[in-house]
Amino acid sequence: MTRSGPSGGRAFNALNTSAPHTVAGVVWTENDVIRLPIDKLAQEFASRLHGTGGRLFIPGGPGEPLGLRDAFLRTPDLAAGITFVGAHVPGINRTDWAGLHETARAEGTFLSADWRGSFEAGSFALRPMTWFQAWGWLGTTPLDAAVAVVSPPDAQGRVSLGVASDLSPAVLARDLFKVAVINPHMPRVQGPLYDLSAFDLVAEDETPLLAYEAGTLDPAFDVIKGHLQSLLTPGASLQFGLGKAGVAAVQALEGLKGLRIHSGMVAGPLQAVLDSGALTEVITGLAAGDAGLYALCGRDPRIRFEPSGFTHDIRTLAAIPKLVAVNSALEIDLFGQANAEFQGGRQISGTGGLTDFLRGARLSEGGLPILALPSSAKGGAISRIIPRLPQTAVSVTRADVGLVITEHGVADLRGLTLDGRAEALMAVAEPGHRDALANAWADIRKTL
Repeated sequence: MTRSGPSGGRAFNALNTSAPHTVAGVVWTENDVIRLPIDKLAQEFASRLHGTGGRLFIPGGPGEPLGLRDAFLRTPDLAAGITFVGAHVPGINRTDWAGLHETARAEGTFLSADWRGSFEAGSFALRPMTWFQAWGWLGTTPLDAAVAVVSPPDAQGRVSLGVASDLSPAVLARDLFKVAVINPHMPRVQGPLYDLSAFDLVAEDETPLLAYEAGTLDPAFDVIKGHLQSLLTPGASLQFGLGKAGVAAVQALEGLKGLRIHSGMVAGPLQAVLDSGALTEVITGLAAGDAGLYALCGRDPRIRFEPSGFTHDIRTLAAIPKLVAVNSALEIDLFGQANAEFQGGRQISGTGGLTDFLRGARLSEGGLPILALPSSAKGGAISRIIPRLPQTAVSVTRADVGLVITEHGVADLRGLTLDGRAEALMAVAEPGHRDALANAWADIRKTL
C-alpha cells in the first residue's frame, strides 16, 4: 500500500509495502516498516541528491539531526553536491553543513563564526530576513527533501516535532520527499502531530538532542532584570530572545503572578518560574536547553508549541494585550537605531524574530517594545550607545525601537523629539562616555 505525505501530495511506497523494495542497499519485504539506521539514511540522501544540487531541509534548534550530521562527517563524500537549507541559530546550532564537503552548499538566515569560513568561501548563502519571513521562504523555496527529528510514535502512530516545532511545519506541508528520524530523546509535546505513515521514510537515531546553555547573568544584566520586573504587570505576555537578555527576562518573572510567555523560543530557568506560579501559559515554537528543560516541555500542560507562522505573525502579536517584547542588540545610536548583526563591519548574526516582536509589541494594547543591553563593553572602555551607526549596520530602524534598558535605567523613546531621544539615551549610557556622546550629538545636530 502507499502513503501520501502531510500535504496530501504524491505517494511513495517505501514506508510499508508488501513488495520488495531497496533503500540504501537494504531490501525490505512483506509489510516491514522501513526504519533505516542513521548511516543508511545518509546514503539514501546521497543517492537521491548526490551531484544534482539537490536541496535538503535541515531543521535547527534541538531539532538539528546530529546523528545524520555525524554520518556525513564519517563519510564526507555522501554530502557531495547537496545544498543544506535551514534557519540555524548562532550560539545554538554549531554545524557548518556547507563544510561537510568541498562541493556541498548551505543557505540560512543567520551568520555565525561557526560557518563563517563557508560564507567567505561562497558556499554558504545568507538570506537576510526576519523569522516570520523565514517561515514564508521555507514554504516556497525549491526543496527536494526534508528531514524532521520526531518523538517515538504513540499508539495511534502519531509523532510530535517536540521542542523544535517552529519552522518544520512550513516544510512538512509541502509535496516533497520527507523523512522522520525517530529519536527517543525528543519529547512528545502539546503541538503539531503527524501520522508516521505520512512520511516517505523513517529512520532511527539515539544521539542526544543538541543542548544549549544560556549562561548566568553578569552584574549589568542583573540590574537590568530589576528594571524589567518593574515594567511587568498582571496579564502581561512576555517575549524574549537569546542570550543574557533572555535569562534576565525569565528571571524577572519570579515572584510575580498572572503572566504568560508568548515567544519564538524559551530557554534558561523556566522550571523555577513555572514552580513559582508566575505563569499561567507558555506558548513557543522552540525550546533550547538541557535534557531537564526538554522533559519539562513534555510533561507540563501549561507549555504549548506552535509553528512560527503563528508565533511570529504580526496579526497574532497585535491581538495579545500587554505584549512585552524583550530583545537585545550589539549597540544603539543616539537616533535610536540598533545594530544586532555587525561587528567591526563584518556580519556576525541576523535579525531573527527581533523586528517581528518589536513591531508586534508596538501594536499590542499596552505592549512594550524593549531593547535591553549593557551600557558598555570591555570593562567600560567601549560604549554600546554610540553617536551614529553606519548605514550598513542598521538592523532595527528608529521607528521600531520603543524602550531601551541598560543597567543605568529605562529610556522610553516613544513620542520623543529627535533631541529628546538622544538625551534619553545619553541618560542611560555609561557615565564615563556621556560627555563624549553629548559633544558628538552637538556636532551631528548641526548637520541635520
